[in-house]
Amino acid sequence: MKSDKLRLRSGSFESSRKNTFQSASALVAKLGGSYATKLGIYLDDLNPDEIYKWFLAAVLYGTRISEKIASRTWRELESRRVITPERMINTGWDKLVVILDRGGYVRYDYKTATKLLDTSSVLFDNYEGSLNTLHDVATDYNDLEKRIIDLGKGVGKVTAGIFLRELRCKWQKANPPLSLLALNAANMLGFLPRRLSNSRLALSYLQHLWSEEGMTDESFPDFEAALVRKGLCLRRSAALIPG
Repeated sequence: MKSDKLRLRSGSFESSRKNTFQSASALVAKLGGSYATKLGIYLDDLNPDEIYKWFLAAVLYGTRISEKIASRTWRELESRRVITPERMINTGWDKLVVILDRGGYVRYDYKTATKLLDTSSVLFDNYEGSLNTLHDVATDYNDLEKRIIDLGKGVGKVTAGIFLRELRCKWQKANPPLSLLALNAANMLGFLPRRLSNSRLALSYLQHLWSEEGMTDESFPDFEAALVRKGLCLRRSAALIPG
């Protein structure tokens, strides 16, 4: 990554900026930042309870369902205080299905209830109930991603990516590739030079752009989340085009 950043600073790339957002921070101001922060989850201190809350939300967002329904369902879990591994397990499958249905998560209620129970049980059995412990024992990013996926059936790369991108620069080993949604949005908005398609290089470029605006590395997930939101809008618009 260091060599990438040196290359970016050297001016070897020419920006193709031609959009209404004159800065990354302007995009965040318009579309919103971190998904976790929007839910009232604060990850900066790496509090294990807060990290588990975000994991629950990432599981909900990781299914092909609207952000609105996933967010509403997470708030149903929060309002009933089912936001720790212990409470999740003690709530049980039947009550979890009811909570999920109240949030509007009807299409995937059975599978998701099973997934939430399974991941909480494995977290207890293998990592003392703490996702921080899971991170600490992981050898590198690939191992970290694999351990998250191995928490339960149905936790795939999409869910792991959603979860880990908001822990970027907070957890040392959390460095997922830039999502295709964010990459497409960054290209369309002109934040990347000449249709850059290499995900890792694009990530380095965007991180450099963010830091050039005086922003901290830890706050980069705000920019990434705004790009994801724009990417989702682009995907929905494309789906509406006939043919």
